[in-house]
Amino acid sequence: MATCSWLRSCGAPRYPLVRPRRRLLPRPDCWASGRAPLRTYAPGPGGLPAALLRKDSFVGGRWLPAATAFPVLDPASGAELGCVADCGATEARGAVDTAYKAFCSWRGVSAKERSSLLRKWYDLMIRNKDDLAKIITAESGKPLKEAQGEILYSAFFLEWFSEEARRVYGDVICTPTKEKRALVLKQPVGVAAVITPWNFPSAMITRKVGAALAAGCTVVVKPAEDTPFSALALAELANQAGIPPGVYNVIPCSQRKAKDVGEALCTHPLVSKISFTGSTATGKILLHHAANSVKRVSMELGGHAPFIVFDSADVDQAVAGAMASKFRNSGQTCVCSNRFLVQRGIHDSFVKKFAEAIKTNLHVGNGFEERTTQGPLINEKAVEKVEKHVSDALSKGATVVTGGKRHQLGKNFFEPTLLSNVTQNMLCSHEETFGPLAPVIKFDTEEEAVAMANAADVGLAGYFYSQDPAQIWRVAEQLEVGMVGVNEGLISSVECPFGGMKQSGLGREGSKYGIDEYLELKYVCFGGL
Repeated sequence: MATCSWLRSCGAPRYPLVRPRRRLLPRPDCWASGRAPLRTYAPGPGGLPAALLRKDSFVGGRWLPAATAFPVLDPASGAELGCVADCGATEARGAVDTAYKAFCSWRGVSAKERSSLLRKWYDLMIRNKDDLAKIITAESGKPLKEAQGEILYSAFFLEWFSEEARRVYGDVICTPTKEKRALVLKQPVGVAAVITPWNFPSAMITRKVGAALAAGCTVVVKPAEDTPFSALALAELANQAGIPPGVYNVIPCSQRKAKDVGEALCTHPLVSKISFTGSTATGKILLHHAANSVKRVSMELGGHAPFIVFDSADVDQAVAGAMASKFRNSGQTCVCSNRFLVQRGIHDSFVKKFAEAIKTNLHVGNGFEERTTQGPLINEKAVEKVEKHVSDALSKGATVVTGGKRHQLGKNFFEPTLLSNVTQNMLCSHEETFGPLAPVIKFDTEEEAVAMANAADVGLAGYFYSQDPAQIWRVAEQLEVGMVGVNEGLISSVECPFGGMKQSGLGREGSKYGIDEYLELKYVCFGGL
């Protein structure tokens, strides 16, 4: 679950935010159940955009209600933002059937036309970027400036794959005999089931769907139950762009039905491809379901990113990179640095400057508030995990440098926290925290640091800072991760392949390689010539 290099231009981690101006009254239906004031989140001009706030599923180009609905909550205040259709396995199977019917015609649409439609979708995202960002901030708590960066990142995937749609090339292979010709064709795999997370509710959709549609596939999207409004807003814009009915479908569901819906998508005989971003544990369950019918699978799973600072590093540069990598989205990304390995000679200086930067630059608050750089965590369960990791570390000898407890703003807020004297036997050293916790581990040699970094069973991203060219080559090649940031804390870009090694997943997204995940190779032997 990534973010983009465009956040650099936003001045991360100091984000000057745009405050919504007007507060409107709640609607009389599902909006504002009385749990908490909606503040600036009420739908309509000046608040959340009513035209993009859809609450039904989107299947076959139509908005379809479900028998029941589930509430979507603002993690900052606990307010109920709205009720969304709670689809089940039956609706999921129906969406797949619809997507397959659409695939039978969509696969025959010219690459140029698919490219044009994706470009129109991109243009609409750019035109509505501010409203889309407000939706992300309301349902995920992400600071508005970060949400705006995500929307740009999301749109750029549609732009990128609109161009890649026209660059799906086959091959002609020379055969040993002159009577034969050998061809290699690339064809769309079919219906793709796309299951996405809450921390990047827009970008994780377009990164997958852009590639799928460019290849000629159709999709059924199951968004995270915490953030369905972003997926439905994208459906509204896809419809406006002229994406044919059934090509892009969205079936939101509650946590209670997520297991059944996921199983229905992974076992449906008309689904040819599963794309999932989320935890390693859930990914393994989906892999098991997909294995029974040998479906194509690509997965971006959990991470445990090391951030190594060698004695030769520029300390100020390393601290800036640590801030950008660790505290983006309050530490809730799979490529966030999760453990900081700092060489003994530079350790004290790094910890001191890191603590100063945290205290000076990070401001906890509601995502719509101007000074906020750290919004709430997605829910109280996420906060409890951070608390558990901090408590465990302190019980085993770690020291709090700054932070260390829940923030006074509310139950879903946690102080940006820096721990020193961390050791390998602590939970935060071998489990992904997914929160604003930065544990620092001291090391002596390069070999020791690489061994600690590679000890994890996951390998999504890794970062290190060094001014030694030979060391840079050695460590970059030895780290067992799919993506490496060398003297850089923000590494994601639509042009570059995103994915991991070991239990961090299968396949790659984005880049010229991303479209291959949705294409089958077919060998054609033409004889009798």
